[in-house]
Amino acid sequence: MSDKRIFLSPPHMSGLEVKFVNEAFESNYIAPMGPQVEEFEREFSEKVGIAYALALSSGTAAMHLALRTLGVEAGDQVMASSLTFIGSVTPIVFQEGIPVFVDADRATWNMDTELLAEELEACAKRGELPKAIVPTDLYGQCCDLGRILELCKPYGIHVIADAAEALGAKYQRTEDGRQKSDSGKTGGWFHAGKGAKAAVFSFNGNKIITTSGGGMLASDDKELIEHARFLSQQARDPFPHYEHTEIGYNYRMSNVLAAIGSAQLKVLDQRIDRKRAIFNYYQGLLGDLPGIEFMPEASYGKTNRWLTVILITPEEFGADREAVRLALEDENIEARPVWKPMHMQPVFDVQGYKAQGASKRGQGVRKRYQARVVGGDVAEDLFNRGLCLPSGTAMTENDLDRVIEIIRCCKR
Repeated sequence: MSDKRIFLSPPHMSGLEVKFVNEAFESNYIAPMGPQVEEFEREFSEKVGIAYALALSSGTAAMHLALRTLGVEAGDQVMASSLTFIGSVTPIVFQEGIPVFVDADRATWNMDTELLAEELEACAKRGELPKAIVPTDLYGQCCDLGRILELCKPYGIHVIADAAEALGAKYQRTEDGRQKSDSGKTGGWFHAGKGAKAAVFSFNGNKIITTSGGGMLASDDKELIEHARFLSQQARDPFPHYEHTEIGYNYRMSNVLAAIGSAQLKVLDQRIDRKRAIFNYYQGLLGDLPGIEFMPEASYGKTNRWLTVILITPEEFGADREAVRLALEDENIEARPVWKPMHMQPVFDVQGYKAQGASKRGQGVRKRYQARVVGGDVAEDLFNRGLCLPSGTAMTENDLDRVIEIIRCCKR
């Protein structure tokens, strides 16, 4: 195979990383904590417009600390998007909570707020309200956060925004906190996660900017971030010796990775522009094919287009999602199905869910965790037909044309 490998979303360095990392080495701050961590947190907070930020070892760690600081405990229900990456929901299990997976809507592919409204009303009548809501900003598209906040406010339920994939994405709200009205009256643009009790971001190697690994917890609640910071440092109390009155974690980001993050953050806007240009290029050359649809952009927001995602209807296109993926792989090109919904994952024992081949569900799984699902058909359809295309910001036009040619050749 002579053609170079085209990866789904590889890291793209800005050129400043070496300089910033060298500064970290010269200062001898190469362990967790240090001036680069503090600077990265400050710059990040300014960029997203959220008052406080805590740099951590992963987005999953950030989600875990958010749930822990908000008091999620054994038996508590936490509603979360079903169409998401598992790192968004495993911290619920870490806290011995019960995930309640909510289906997606077709307009945005994010949490269906009408289903959420109905389920919250039903939970209130049963006296079983969830402790928190965790909506995901899927593939860089903001969830309907204004509506979710409005729904949760009467019940006093905290919202933790899973903005792991959505750094740089924005959405609109009206002056009363809701999103853009039919009249068009708005309160301006807000960064993904702004307005939630806490927001979680990821800097994994495939994200729009990366520290190789790492995450950020952001909140306008200073006390929440201070407690999370304490827990992230093994919950060490302020004594000259090691004394602990709480159990904590080793979740802090290293100074070296923070230096990389600062360099990456400086080119975020350029990366978003390139991601959106890649989406437009694909759409321009594949959008005419029958059976091909592109992930829509919400009317209230501007997605960062972290990944370009298509839906393939085999009856119209002539090949299904998996056939196209394998054709790309045969030509040394990485593509990936849309996230498999959480309610379909064998590790979860989902109340009332009857999967195809249910007799084999959970086979080989060491332990299954109790969960519920609200809806699920839309998320399942998006998984069955959805394919993420290579979207790396360093891709050339020739790279994009390689991908497009193979997809077009799959049509029968």
